Amino acid sequence: MEKSRIIDTLQQQGGFMTTGEVKSRGEYEQLRRAAEEGSVVRLRNGIYAELSALANNMIDVERIVPHGVICLYSAFVCYGLSTQVPSATCIAIDAKRKVRLPDYPPIDLYYWKKENLEFGIIPKNISGYDVLITDMERTVCDAVKYRNKIGLDVCGEVIDSYLKKEGRNISLLHKYAQKLRVKNILTTYLETRL
Repeated sequence: MEKSRIIDTLQQQGGFMTTGEVKSRGEYEQLRRAAEEGSVVRLRNGIYAELSALANNMIDVERIVPHGVICLYSAFVCYGLSTQVPSATCIAIDAKRKVRLPDYPPIDLYYWKKENLEFGIIPKNISGYDVLITDMERTVCDAVKYRNKIGLDVCGEVIDSYLKKEGRNISLLHKYAQKLRVKNILTTYLETRL
């Protein structure tokens, strides 16, 4: 497998490859050489990416952070709820989990309680990657929950954008707010905007 074939294989697989997917020792050496030459980037031990895949805003979350959930700023952008451009991909994981992150792409981890990872999360295909992401209502509730970290202006923008969306589900929004213990705060926000 020569370098260009490795690049072709990487592109067919969405830009990412694990060493386990490289079948023979010779193919592994080709992959390693491509990484040394800079046409392929080693993200961390056993995971490689083709450069154009890294230019995409979305990453193959499942390969880099298995069972990670796209949340907050990354979810805001996905649903068109904010004009803020995230400086890193926001991924939520179980609070007790330990994850080793690659140097690139930039990832911000959010450690959530296990029970908060059991609702409002959906599978979605974004830019060709199958990922887990908070649904739109959960994303709004997370904006309220983390309003002091993300800023009140961003939180307000997310709520305002959500209220303009067709197909919004206010009753589900209240249900999630109750579970996250932000129902009173969310209700105050909604009353001032409706």
